[in-house]
Amino acid sequence: MMAVPIPSRQLFIDGEWREPLLKKRIPIINPATQEIIGDIPAATAEDVDIAVEAARRAFSKPDSWASTSGSFRAKFLRAIADKILERKIELAKLEVVDCGKPIDEAISDMVSVAGCFKYYAELAEALDAKQRIPISIPMESFKTHVLKEPIGVVALITPWNYPLLMAAWKVAPALAAGCTAILKPSELASVTCLELAEVCRDVALPPGVLNILTGLGPEAGAPLASHPHVDKIAFTGSTATGIKIMTTAAQTIKPISLELGGKSPILVFEDVDLDNAIEWTLYGCFPNNGQICSATSRLLVHENIAAKFVEKLIQWSKSIKISDPLEEGCRLGAIVSEGQYEKILNFISTAKSEGATILYGGVRPQHLKKGFFIEPTIITDVSTSMQIWREEVFGPVLCVKTFATEEEAIQLANDTHYGLGAAVVSKDLERCERLTKVLQAGVVWVNCSQPCFDQAPWGGIKHSGIGRELGEWGLENYLTVKQVTRYTSDKQWGWYSPP
Repeated sequence: MMAVPIPSRQLFIDGEWREPLLKKRIPIINPATQEIIGDIPAATAEDVDIAVEAARRAFSKPDSWASTSGSFRAKFLRAIADKILERKIELAKLEVVDCGKPIDEAISDMVSVAGCFKYYAELAEALDAKQRIPISIPMESFKTHVLKEPIGVVALITPWNYPLLMAAWKVAPALAAGCTAILKPSELASVTCLELAEVCRDVALPPGVLNILTGLGPEAGAPLASHPHVDKIAFTGSTATGIKIMTTAAQTIKPISLELGGKSPILVFEDVDLDNAIEWTLYGCFPNNGQICSATSRLLVHENIAAKFVEKLIQWSKSIKISDPLEEGCRLGAIVSEGQYEKILNFISTAKSEGATILYGGVRPQHLKKGFFIEPTIITDVSTSMQIWREEVFGPVLCVKTFATEEEAIQLANDTHYGLGAAVVSKDLERCERLTKVLQAGVVWVNCSQPCFDQAPWGGIKHSGIGRELGEWGLENYLTVKQVTRYTSDKQWGWYSPP
């Protein structure tokens, strides 16, 4: 395995690198080798205060980021995109050794990161034309228009599964809107987010517009979320942490957007092309080592094809290449950390003890002696009360249940606290249309699973979160609407009689 050198970075505050006040650092462990390969700075409440103050200055000073035009901001977003594309292979390798995802996926993520910045550059430019849009009102003596203004200083707290991409989904629209931001990536995968700071320096992004604080949730994330001078929190991560953030935000009536967990279903009907349906079933659950919030990890398959389907599913699963994630063609890499690895193995052993059958996988691949590797796992004989069916595993684990009727399939699909994604696979497009209406999810895929586009809204219902990212919706997250009304007549209003 070739060594990937990890740059040694500090916190990024007010346009410059700053050592954390308490000088603490956190080791980076490569999940494929279990070796320490570097370290990241660990921010604490003291550093949060300095970063929030820098963002507040950049937002409020006379020539502030908030007062610039959308087209001015777009130039920076495009420059960031270009730099990321220029460095995409290096950034991809850093992400691989930091979080264990296959190199082909990491490269594709970097292209998506650049695409996201370019997309929001276009939306920033379009925002200029959307200012002062007149509102039609039924009184001729008044004129009303609307201003869309940046919401202020925003806290962006992001997860470890797509480190730079999830950061881009928040940073790009926040900056496009004219907000200033503090990004707090997960301590399990912060390397590429610190490189985003270097990119911001390279393109001369004005100081304080984007500040990047790495560190632990309780020490850096919590003081950021509760900071009185933060105007909004956008969070992607676990439902449990989402609840904490929502509770914190309530104390100061802060707006929030939350993209949380999922336990999404994929419904496969008896009229499908088996190989097509199988590939989408695998693609819905095993990319990124199964660490996908929207993974369609509950397979509901029609009883008439279930035996054949599962048999072929195992054949396909056996051909998934599990290797050092830096190897080209790797399709399953290492789980992000020892903690997550143990958690997944516990889920599998609990499923077994509750009476489920581990039909395939569930163990370390024999050819890999170290690293947090786990074979793609297929579990059957699952009842709806089992932990493995109800809780998010966040690993390469697929549960299988059969159904007899469309009604039963819908009932099983919707019987969950979550509501992020859902997929339906069938040649009967009328059936697909019916199901898209009744499946309780923020995203429904028809004859596919997981495709995601910058232009289309992303987010969930129920315990999967609040609000939508991406598309125009992603920009609206960071804008506030101001009504401006002017009395246009020279006549006295005439409500009170003159003295």
